[in-house]
Amino acid sequence: MQAVRRLHDAAVVLLLCGRVRSARPDASEVLSQHLRQRGLPHWTSYCVKYSAVRNDQFGLSNFNWLVDGANYHILRTGCFPFVKYHCSRAAPQDLALHNAAFTALKVLNAGIPTLLYGIGSWFFVSVTETVHTSHGPVTIYFLNKEDEGAMY
Repeated sequence: MQAVRRLHDAAVVLLLCGRVRSARPDASEVLSQHLRQRGLPHWTSYCVKYSAVRNDQFGLSNFNWLVDGANYHILRTGCFPFVKYHCSRAAPQDLALHNAAFTALKVLNAGIPTLLYGIGSWFFVSVTETVHTSHGPVTIYFLNKEDEGAMY
């Protein structure tokens, strides 16, 4: 898995023509800070540019994420030029089988649908938000405006 991660990181740098900030926050820090800034919402869905974060959650597609005592089920996928997150507050569950299934699907289809999703997202982004991290501000992107406090 480590070799695949190094290959992926090299491909991202190549595709970004070397335009990757040297001091970038972890994607996990952006995730946690976004959830905190939103007051631990019931759900949220956003994209963050690969070039803005260090992809420390590589290989994770569906997993639990604990922030300040609130557990979230995270659906995550790389959809170049973004990493897409869908977060739903829920009780912790064993998501290992789901994670393996989603990862296998992405490998089997060679990532083509996720690439198309990323390109499409680029055209439909309508809202941005700034997340404050230990490495400075990071812009995240939304395909639509989220209603604060909405359950769904």
